[in-house]
Amino acid sequence: MIFRSPHPDVAVPDVALQRFVLREAAQRGDKPALIDGPSGRVLTYAGLAAGVDRLAAGLAARGFGKGEVLGLFMPNLPEFALAFHGTLTAGGVVTTVNSLATVQDAEYQLRNARARFLITVAPFLDRAAPAAVQAEVEEVFVLGAGRGGGGATPFSALLESDAPAPNPPFEPARDLAVLPYSSGTTGFPKGVMLTHRNLVANLVQTVAGHHVASDDRIIAVLPFFHIYGMQVVMNLALWSGATLVTLPRFELEPFLALLQTHRITRAFLVPPLVLALANHPAVDRYDLSSLRAMMSGAAPLDAALEAACVRRVGCQLIQGYGLTEASPVTHTVPDEPGKGRPGTIGQLLPNTECRIVDPATGGDLGPGEAGELLIRGPQVMTGYLNNPEATAETLDAAGWLHTGDIGHVDADGYFTIVDRLKELIKYKGFQVPPAELEAVLRTHPAVSDAAVIPIPDEEAGEVPKAYVVLKGDVPLEALLAYVAERVAPYKRIRAVEVIDAIPRSPSGKILRRLLKERERAVRA
Repeated sequence: MIFRSPHPDVAVPDVALQRFVLREAAQRGDKPALIDGPSGRVLTYAGLAAGVDRLAAGLAARGFGKGEVLGLFMPNLPEFALAFHGTLTAGGVVTTVNSLATVQDAEYQLRNARARFLITVAPFLDRAAPAAVQAEVEEVFVLGAGRGGGGATPFSALLESDAPAPNPPFEPARDLAVLPYSSGTTGFPKGVMLTHRNLVANLVQTVAGHHVASDDRIIAVLPFFHIYGMQVVMNLALWSGATLVTLPRFELEPFLALLQTHRITRAFLVPPLVLALANHPAVDRYDLSSLRAMMSGAAPLDAALEAACVRRVGCQLIQGYGLTEASPVTHTVPDEPGKGRPGTIGQLLPNTECRIVDPATGGDLGPGEAGELLIRGPQVMTGYLNNPEATAETLDAAGWLHTGDIGHVDADGYFTIVDRLKELIKYKGFQVPPAELEAVLRTHPAVSDAAVIPIPDEEAGEVPKAYVVLKGDVPLEALLAYVAERVAPYKRIRAVEVIDAIPRSPSGKILRRLLKERERAVRA
């Protein structure tokens, strides 16, 4: 059976994302749009609107135009929004690179997306510059390096044009706006093709359950390069006329200080942040009374932890659910009083349908029965870039997005996620594909085979553990170091165990389920 949203359908404007989000920016004048938390530097709404147009003109002057891709490799700064929407205004597509990406990570993504330009920051140049060279990026623009560095052009050069902003035609339902990279349900990162309509639709859908107001002051600690930070934090806030206070890197005490100093009213979180707010003694030293609402997403949040955070902070906390391939939100707990349901991901957003199917048979299941969630709606991606096979595995002919998550729904339409079919490891909300780590391990001369599974971790949610079959002598610490040198910090293997053989199916697929059962038995 098909489950539908309890909310009435909403109209989706046929407009480009940047025009939708910034439609009233110039009229908001000197109101702060973004404040750099560490320095207090302010970018007003009028400054954002003007800067977006200048940056688009600067890109156009360099021949950058419709459908071309620009890489954005920078932490949460006011200029992120300027570069993001300026690229879209020029008719381009933005691919956002994880701030923790290695040279190899960044090179792979920039090459796969065919990025023509890259915008980065001076502290990232040691990775951005070689990645850009290897990916044959035409020009790198750098923020915060004076006259530039590493052969890069100063970011300010993009803002020097006096020409009017370009005005390319848009077909919102066809033209791509962003190419975030996700591992999907399995495998290596893939470019998720999200159109202007996908993203605009998800903004108008999300406000049906989560009401951001123009007087809200929102902490922007979730990274803008991640679809959650990009859409639910940055774009939703700017569309609503709220003020964002950015934090380039999470540290608990600076985070708490910004909440207090800026009288933050709304915080978007992930479970490790919720854990810190619930348990860390430093929280008691700060005044968080301005907070009116908190929302957690990116990974499941235990009901007990949710309740503990609410007791400690003294304001409402709700959960939402989504995935990069759905722009990202599909479910949320309404933020209306009395509508909370701890431990659940809430109800379907408007215009969104869901099926729960038996993973073995594909047959539909009813309320109270656990199965894989399938999603259909205007926020669902058009597919993976240049990867029809992976697209067909995730998005079926009827338009259903196969999430790989196992859940059930109650009689009131509240959904709960209970497990995952997909093999991805969720480390602090980041996706860590086991196949990538296994491939790295197998390049070590002492390793003949390897498998990686998630193990629980109170702070991170999950961390990777490797099982290895050895063909030579090697200290296990050396294997951990070997992988750490070759992957981003959040992908590092935290534990390793020697095993006689990796369990595999007749077709050769690793049976990670058996290793997870082995791990659970040891921990029991």
